[in-house]
Amino acid sequence: MSSTELNLIAPLESPLPPVPEGDVLTDSQWTTFLAIADTIIPAIQVSSSHSRDSLSFQASEYAHAVDKIRHSLPADAAQDAVQRYLAEKPSALPAFRELIQRQFGHYAKKDAVKGIRVILSALDTRPGCLLLTGYTTSFHLQPVHIRQEILQRWSQSYLPPLRQMAKVLPPLCISTYVKASATINPVLGFPRAPVHGKPGKGFDYDFLQLPPGDDQEIIETDVVIVGSGCGGGVCAKNLAEAGHRLLVTDRGYHFSAKHLPMTTADAAIHLFHNGGVDVSDDNSVSFIAGQSWGGGGTINWSASLQTQAFVRQEWADEGLPFFTSSEYQNCLDRVCQRMGVSTKHIQHNDHNRLILDGARKLGYSAKEVPQNTGGNKHYCGYCTLGCGAAEKQGPVVSWLPDAANAGAEFMEGFQADKIVFDTSRGNKIAIGVEGTWTSRDEMGGVSGTNRTKREVFIRAKRVIVSCGTLHSPLLLLRSGLTNPQIGRNLHCHPGKTPLV
Repeated sequence: MSSTELNLIAPLESPLPPVPEGDVLTDSQWTTFLAIADTIIPAIQVSSSHSRDSLSFQASEYAHAVDKIRHSLPADAAQDAVQRYLAEKPSALPAFRELIQRQFGHYAKKDAVKGIRVILSALDTRPGCLLLTGYTTSFHLQPVHIRQEILQRWSQSYLPPLRQMAKVLPPLCISTYVKASATINPVLGFPRAPVHGKPGKGFDYDFLQLPPGDDQEIIETDVVIVGSGCGGGVCAKNLAEAGHRLLVTDRGYHFSAKHLPMTTADAAIHLFHNGGVDVSDDNSVSFIAGQSWGGGGTINWSASLQTQAFVRQEWADEGLPFFTSSEYQNCLDRVCQRMGVSTKHIQHNDHNRLILDGARKLGYSAKEVPQNTGGNKHYCGYCTLGCGAAEKQGPVVSWLPDAANAGAEFMEGFQADKIVFDTSRGNKIAIGVEGTWTSRDEMGGVSGTNRTKREVFIRAKRVIVSCGTLHSPLLLLRSGLTNPQIGRNLHCHPGKTPLV
């Protein structure tokens, strides 16, 4: 077998847990929801008249669009790749409906799903349609161009539920379609297996296993770290190398390099929190967070930025002078050195080159983002789906193996419910963590239903909470802490995804 053939071997599949039982929508609600999805991502056909099933274009317009897309396709793309992509619509994809079923059944807020169901039901009645669309015809019976006009009006509606629908449904449907589509990746030039680089071998982890039982399992250690991400990983290495007995826990599971990169659909469930997206209560901001062994370091884009000077000064002004000290700078440099952070080995794709070139022409300042690739050129385009080359120096590849080599122990599948405190001389002191451990299934995966669950108490001299920006405050609140600053002062660095 040639090296090229070896590099193109697809990663192992990672079966998903069962779909939620029962239907999250009624048959008529599904019909309306899929009609909305087909409006947001319509099939495109050649026709001189409007259609209920697709968006119609004149033959000359269609041919121009096909020719323009075809010019950007990879050389080995199938001749009919563009036509199949344009003809595809969400309602024809069983995987699309399954993913929506998962999203509504497992991850979406119950009150939000309830609100969507109410509107979907109303759109299948004459009075409801008249109120919500201005037409008496059921929404799903309207031609696509009328449905698009209705959705556009919703964004300016005086009814808040309709504005929310116009804000939430397009990104939901588009992101779900991208995961379910069989035609979009060939058009984008993203095959199942990366064509750049080669498969790598990651670290062989040995996770704690517990036998079945009804009694609470008690584990003793010096330090327990809740969370295996970037913060927890760095703490684990330093404390283990200092000689402390150490246990790192995470609610997520480890997927080795041979399972990576995953498909976008599988990664959303296995590697990301909440099925791939968290949304603020007012739906104004969406968050992406990791939920697998290694946390956000498993699914980030290799970007490794040091804390900027004005941020460090702001923290120092609030009474934390350490952040403007040379010692803190030395800490940053040590972290970057361990991960091989630099801009020396970056190979830009066409989009990045276009952005950099445009910035120069407009006189804007543009800098390359340092990457944690261990001093290697890493150009695959799949980093956010897990690094199959085991080159991205996230916690799974760097910090946690270092900790393991120094004697640290690990537990995956552990949901930390609360920190346990004891009172000594009038002060509350953390003495451990209580939670629930869930094993893998009999096949070593996480899709089976035959899995052991145990209540666990991890007794420790020190407890480090490092379960991410979103969940660290929740764990502290569940533990009975009442400091009014818990969960406050979050600053987000927004990223915008253009949807065309």
